[in-house]
Order: sequence, then C-alpha cells, then structure tokens
Amino acid sequence: MKSIAIFCGSNFGNHDAYLEVTKKLARELVSRKIKIVYGGGAVGLMGALADEALSLGGQVIGVIPEKLAGAEIAHKNLTDLHVVSTMHERKALMAELSDGFIALPGGIGTLEEIIEVLTWTQLGFHNKPCGLLNINGFYDKLTGFLADMSDNGFLSEYHLKLLNVSESVSGLVDVLQNQQIIYQPKWVK
Repeated sequence: MKSIAIFCGSNFGNHDAYLEVTKKLARELVSRKIKIVYGGGAVGLMGALADEALSLGGQVIGVIPEKLAGAEIAHKNLTDLHVVSTMHERKALMAELSDGFIALPGGIGTLEEIIEVLTWTQLGFHNKPCGLLNINGFYDKLTGFLADMSDNGFLSEYHLKLLNVSESVSGLVDVLQNQQIIYQPKWVK
C-alpha cells in the first residue's frame, strides 16, 4: 500500500483525542512510507494531519475544489495540491490516487466520502479497503446502524465487514494493508 486517502473534519471537534489521534495517524503513515491523500485544507483535523506528516518528511497530496480553496484555506506547503472544479472531481481524484481509505471524525462531508468509497468497493468499482478510526466511540452509532441494515436484509454480512473499524491506529493500518477484497454481488437473495 503506497497511499491512503484520509477523510476528516475541517474543524477540530470537541475532544482533544481527535487531534491527538489524527497526529498519531500521520506519524504512523509516515513511518510506513505511505503517502497521505486528503482534502487539501489547512484547517481543523485536515490541516493538523498534513502539518504533522510534513513536519516528519512525509508526502501529502491535497485535492480541493476551487470553491473551497478559499473557505477551507488550501494548504500551501503540500507535496502536491490539485485544485479541481467540483466535489465529484475531488472524490474521484482522491480515489484514483489512493490504495485505501480511512475516515477520522468529521462532519457530513467526511461521512459522505467514506460511505461513497465503501459503496464503490461493494459494487466492485475498485477493491480498495476502507476503515473507520473510531476515536472515543465516534462511529459507534454509525456501525450500529449499518449492522441494522444487515439484520434487515439490505446489506450482506460480507459487505458489512468490508468496513474495518478500529480504535487502534496501527491496528487499522495493518488490517487495510493486509485485506484481500474479493468482489461479491451485493444483491441479497
């Protein structure tokens, strides 16, 4: 695995642990020589992720739409910054540049991004692993909801397990690096 896209908040959230674990993830990826692909912002967890990785000599690639380059304050010191026209282009390019995906805590944009790439895995559009870094139980209600989808026959157990969930930074990266995804049709019989 040469690169991982990180989806995370453009705010810091209400708990110090979010920032601490974001920096820990940056250190872990740099130590494994894994490039970080992210939303290109200099603010919130996004900016902290990039700053920490860059301070350690890591490679950080940002992808940001023109309209957000000012609002999210595009990071000026990245290894590479791609400014695109739309959010659709942003997500497509981030997926193209990445071998896997991790979501840290964030808002509805973060949620939408990880769910979209998970759907692409489910549909066989790519075979890239997806994970949630579940800091302080941030994603517990989401994983419960996804389990309810499975229990109610809308999501197979195999596809439910495509979303790796961990509180451990190194544990989650290990799982993503070793996961072998075999396409299975999503239609439950």
